[in-house]
Amino acid sequence: MSIPDVKEKWSGRVNVVTIGATPAEGGTRGRTVTIGGAGGIPFLSFDGPMAHPPAIAIDVLDKQPVGWPKPLEEVYGDVWADPVLWARRAKELGADLINLRLTGIHPDEGDWPPSKAVEIVKAVLEAVDLPLIIWGCDVPEKDQRVMPKVAEAAQGERCLLGAVTQTEYRTLTAAAQAYGHKLIAASPCDINIAKQVNILVTDMGYPLTDIVIYPSTAALGYGMEYIYSILERGRLAALSGDKLMAQPVILDVGYEAWRVKEARATEEMDEPWGPLSRRGPVWEAVTATDLLQGGADLLIMRHPEAIRAVRETGELLVQGDGK
Repeated sequence: MSIPDVKEKWSGRVNVVTIGATPAEGGTRGRTVTIGGAGGIPFLSFDGPMAHPPAIAIDVLDKQPVGWPKPLEEVYGDVWADPVLWARRAKELGADLINLRLTGIHPDEGDWPPSKAVEIVKAVLEAVDLPLIIWGCDVPEKDQRVMPKVAEAAQGERCLLGAVTQTEYRTLTAAAQAYGHKLIAASPCDINIAKQVNILVTDMGYPLTDIVIYPSTAALGYGMEYIYSILERGRLAALSGDKLMAQPVILDVGYEAWRVKEARATEEMDEPWGPLSRRGPVWEAVTATDLLQGGADLLIMRHPEAIRAVRETGELLVQGDGK
């Protein structure tokens, strides 16, 4: 009995986006990171090529975080009061990119002026030569003042700036276009809204091929099935030729995984759930691995053990050739 050939013939392909610029390209980064380019279902090489492996960015905050669990404090506690030292630690831990969050500019977290944000971005750029992802504080009035200054300060570095949304996109799009950066387009688990954000941004003349989409995410056990289905539908649409869904995907795995109770509950839960030192890394690793198989191209992560597990799993999936 013959086995039927179930390979798909896809008409589309995910766009390729390169983050960071080397001196030869007008920047100062030691290397660039390229994501996207997939021509088939993740980790099924017979279905289509995975042009570039998924990349991992490590979280760096511009000020000391509040309420991070002990396993993360053990890794970053000696450096997390200084974003420069923290970024260097992230590079030592094998980050492909630095994910810099400008939390200190938030009105309730310090209300730092644009000049302070610019100072921090410049210091991190000087301290490490990895490509940067830079997020505002998600307060539109403040981000509109800060992010254009940040984009100007990082001109030539081809950073990935976040995030434009359906209601707030004009200022950041204009800044990214003026100073040569890439954009994160965020949408709340809705493919139609994701497309609408892309339309709004490109109507301003920004290239569709320079956008990375963030369709929201969730941790294992907290809506993962729904997020996975949206992620998978988006990837299938891209492979079927939908240009408005053909962008690489970034997912904020570390933030989501480390705020669930299983990763934060103290030692009294060790007996039913396992030791605190293992729970969070495992939750983050399993969440990330699931999402990679749904079509994620760029993961933001936190714990080095989780990162190591995800990289090893990815290598095994590639070696297995989808079998």
